Amino acid sequence: MNEHKIINDPVFGFIKIKRGLLYDIVQHSLFQRLNRINQLGLASVVYPGARHTRFQHSLGAFYLMSEAVKSLTEKGIYIFDSEAEAVQAAILMHDIGHGPFSHVLENTLIKNVSHEDISLLMMERINRDLKGQLALAISIFKDEYPNKIFHQLISSQLDMDRLDYLRRDSFYTGVTEGNIGSARIIKMLNVKDDRLVVEAKGIYSIENYLTTRRLMYWQVYLHKTAVGYEKVLVNALNRARDLIREGCDIFASPALAYFLRQDVTFDTDEALDMYAELDDSDIWSALKAWKHYDDRILATLASDMLDRHLFKVEVSEERPSDDYMDDIRHSIARHMGISIDDTHYLMTLTEIGKDMYNPEDDSIGILYKDGTIRDIAEASEILNVQLLSKKIRKYYLCYQRF
Repeated sequence: MNEHKIINDPVFGFIKIKRGLLYDIVQHSLFQRLNRINQLGLASVVYPGARHTRFQHSLGAFYLMSEAVKSLTEKGIYIFDSEAEAVQAAILMHDIGHGPFSHVLENTLIKNVSHEDISLLMMERINRDLKGQLALAISIFKDEYPNKIFHQLISSQLDMDRLDYLRRDSFYTGVTEGNIGSARIIKMLNVKDDRLVVEAKGIYSIENYLTTRRLMYWQVYLHKTAVGYEKVLVNALNRARDLIREGCDIFASPALAYFLRQDVTFDTDEALDMYAELDDSDIWSALKAWKHYDDRILATLASDMLDRHLFKVEVSEERPSDDYMDDIRHSIARHMGISIDDTHYLMTLTEIGKDMYNPEDDSIGILYKDGTIRDIAEASEILNVQLLSKKIRKYYLCYQRF
């Protein structure tokens, strides 16, 4: 029997998954659910090709992890087989707790719990099903394992998660400037003083990686049209939730209804079971029904989503004035025949900030031949770290068009 399962990935080519623990994770229903969750949420409203899934991304991150383990081993860094398998298992499952449309639900239907927390609950569930074989993977994921480089490979400035999503998102959006040299970065990885570092000859790849990440954030992840579309969805879910809690009979799948009806805490198996049932299709099927509902606000927002009738989005460095926003509210109330109080479903103001380089979090060590390590900020000739560290804050005012 063939020892490996081979998957053909459009970004990295053939990905081999060893039969046994790693293949059992991929086959698990909680992992298969990632096939039904889009990696980039609603970015396909701008980039129609961006329909790839969390499943594909998780396999890509797993492939890069396998390459990183191989590269470090070739440099004489000793990694036990059990550690290699555990870090591969952990990266496979790192995103398993994502909900529909990735980040959209995090502060809407689900409050006070992050997708990382839910990922951990799901890992523990899979661990139970696989009779405790994931104990080492979970301790690495939680950063409890003594050798810190494994956690750094999963979650740090140079983790395999980022290297995959930047490369993959660039491929599927067609934003070719986002294509980072992931293979070269992995070849340049090394370990010094229990820390993951990059050899000096890889410095140009790191400069490219940091500038690329900045470009992908503003051009793809925080693209104003995608942000505006996301706000339509958030407001539709908020309106449906408020109507259901007032006693209205509104269509929703059992899993979606569970989260719309109540504020859920994840301290029961039932909550996790219901969350595991949720994926993008629950939301789309609900929107198709809500489009015909007799509440004007909900029907409008559902139609906006289905027919790509986007909120108008105004991006500014300064907060829009209260008078300006009041004028918009009155105009919406007049057009829709609704109260001023209800206009908050059709207009939102969000402040979005992205620190492109934060010396505390983003420090990437560059290793020189003489054994010294310098931070990329000092080592780079071309990166203007003052500029990169500048905190960028933008106001996105999104509202219904007429």
